[in-house]
Amino acid sequence: MNNNSYALARNTDPLTSHLAAQSMDPSVHHSLILKALDTPAGKSLIAQRSGLDQSQVSRRMNELEKMGVIGLTGKNIQSSSNRQEREWVLVQ
Repeated sequence: MNNNSYALARNTDPLTSHLAAQSMDPSVHHSLILKALDTPAGKSLIAQRSGLDQSQVSRRMNELEKMGVIGLTGKNIQSSSNRQEREWVLVQ
């Protein structure tokens, strides 16, 4: 059950999105992402290291940034699809 202070579904989302959000515990994803950030990485490498999909990683990065546990390095790096993506790091 979701007991977080941030919304996992928008007010305009369909009922199915709200039901999915209520049944999801984002702390599991948060933990996997934080473990994957043992060195700075972009979301594609974080996904590879954590075993999550890139879309799952993308959805959690803003939450972790707002919590103050991760931040951007200011660098862009090459993703697994040869595109530029932002590099993330654990905040000390």
